[in-house]
Amino acid sequence: MEPSFSSATPTTTRSSSSPLSVKTPTGKTLGLRVIAVLDPPKGGSPFGPISVSTATFDSGFANHGNDLTLVNVRGGPSEKNTAALEKSLAAFPAAKVETREQFKSSRTQDLKQSLQILYALLGLSVIVSLFGVINTLVLSVFERTRELGMLRAIGMTRRQTRRMIRHESVVTALIGAALGIAVGVFLAVLTTTALSQYGVVFALPYGTLVVFVGVAILAGMLAAILPAKRASRLNILKALQYE
Repeated sequence: MEPSFSSATPTTTRSSSSPLSVKTPTGKTLGLRVIAVLDPPKGGSPFGPISVSTATFDSGFANHGNDLTLVNVRGGPSEKNTAALEKSLAAFPAAKVETREQFKSSRTQDLKQSLQILYALLGLSVIVSLFGVINTLVLSVFERTRELGMLRAIGMTRRQTRRMIRHESVVTALIGAALGIAVGVFLAVLTTTALSQYGVVFALPYGTLVVFVGVAILAGMLAAILPAKRASRLNILKALQYE
């Protein structure tokens, strides 16, 4: 018997030759022998926990339907080979021909859709946080009206005032991004640890995190536009008299 392990590259292989008796639903008892015990690769495997040859399966089980058939073709994946396989499967309209990359993409499609939903929710949270930062900065400008008037009176220019408010906004946004990333990584570690038995592994997307930090900086700059403009246009004399 030759086990069908060809497409599941193991991380560790342990040889074995233990005899095994398996009684199938048809009432037939198969005398099998364990050829090897394999540790599945990270991320899971398309195969089940036990793999046997097609001939052995067909001889002992009544249901011979194939859920997945792996085919090696000369020349590798190409439009010509795909067309030839589709032509040979014309009698099986439910069959679908996929290359290795297409198979990977179809298997991760549900996960990609879930991530897209999370990104959409993240975008909504960014919009909400923009209003929060704008409200905080506007209140800060009102509360520091006299302070801003004094800074203007001793020589601070309008440009410097706008830059100060903008920097405050960016720092506020970065603090929120740092806290959010820390909490997100912590929850990701907990989730992947709980789902490790299903092949879910923890991976830190450094590129995505850098993008999120850049988005936080941009959001802080956008949120500071109106408060900074108001702060730079304060009347110095009225600001000094503000209680």
